[in-house]
Amino acid sequence: MTRPSFTVAVVGATGVVGRTMIQVLLERKFPVAELRLLASERSAGRMVSVEGQTLEVQLASADSFTGVDLALFSAGAGAARDLAPLAVAAGATVIDNSSAWRMDPAIPLVVSQVNPGDLEGHSGIIANPNCSTMQLVPVLMALRDAVGLERVIVDTYQAVSGTGGEAIRELEGQIRAHVTGEPKDVSVYPHQIAFNALPQVDVFLPNGYTKEEWKVVSESRKILHLPELRVSCTAVRVPVFVAHSEAVHVETRAPIEPDRARELFAAVDGVVVQDDPASSTYPLATSAAGSDDIFVGRVRQDPSIDGNRGLAFWVVSDNLRKGAATNAVQIAEALAARGWVRNAAARGAKAYRAEEIAIGAPA
Repeated sequence: MTRPSFTVAVVGATGVVGRTMIQVLLERKFPVAELRLLASERSAGRMVSVEGQTLEVQLASADSFTGVDLALFSAGAGAARDLAPLAVAAGATVIDNSSAWRMDPAIPLVVSQVNPGDLEGHSGIIANPNCSTMQLVPVLMALRDAVGLERVIVDTYQAVSGTGGEAIRELEGQIRAHVTGEPKDVSVYPHQIAFNALPQVDVFLPNGYTKEEWKVVSESRKILHLPELRVSCTAVRVPVFVAHSEAVHVETRAPIEPDRARELFAAVDGVVVQDDPASSTYPLATSAAGSDDIFVGRVRQDPSIDGNRGLAFWVVSDNLRKGAATNAVQIAEALAARGWVRNAAARGAKAYRAEEIAIGAPA
């Protein structure tokens, strides 16, 4: 059987997440017939090497999406609001990594192994969750389904790559300046990030939370289909290049022991349990970087909650991959497997089994 292939556009192709999206498309052998690299005026005209081909980055505009099946966006909320409806009007299915559409009730907000069924009947735009939410909800799903959830408290320790390339370069520059005794340049964050921890990720809201913290609250409720779930978050930026870490405290409805929780976590696709205190084995950012998995460890009873209904644990994942690019490609795979890519469906292309997506090489 001839498998369908897709014209795929990556919007924001020269950014950290956009480049990772291209890498993940290639690694997972998503069936790409044509790859279009799109970006802002600042980056348009650059030449990018992809699988031995040299591709020119084009200016993202209303005319960029003719014939595009799937458009993976990583260009910020403003660009997404402007360009995503134009891409949809041209027939494309948009998977957007920004915050522009996440809390729109009409837009599916999807983590691939948690709620892929929400993709059905999409109107052309699918939202990719915030990276901190992304690594949290598959683990919460396991507890929700087994013993129910009452309350979640999560403290995040977020890598600078979540801010982008300028933040990576600033941390590198501050480390070099520290070694040489020179003044440290501070421009991306309100304070020095090297050798520091900043309890501010994004801007503050009137309620005292930052936007990042409130994303975790609201997005978790939507993805888990638990609109009344009690969630609180404190988000901290730390001097780590790649991979976010989270300290999570959960109150469950029914009792649960740590060993049972480990079993539930390990049964979730893409979740790996690393938990052996005797050998100092637990998830580390340095180990998670470059992986598509979510790592869980330090699973223990929370004695502050009666009746064995409390758990505490540690969650780590690569924020550029599963936290952004990989989940977007996994959503594309799910859409393709179900025949829910709009242009392809209009052409009469048949859906194919999800496992077939890994066969063959992109153009």
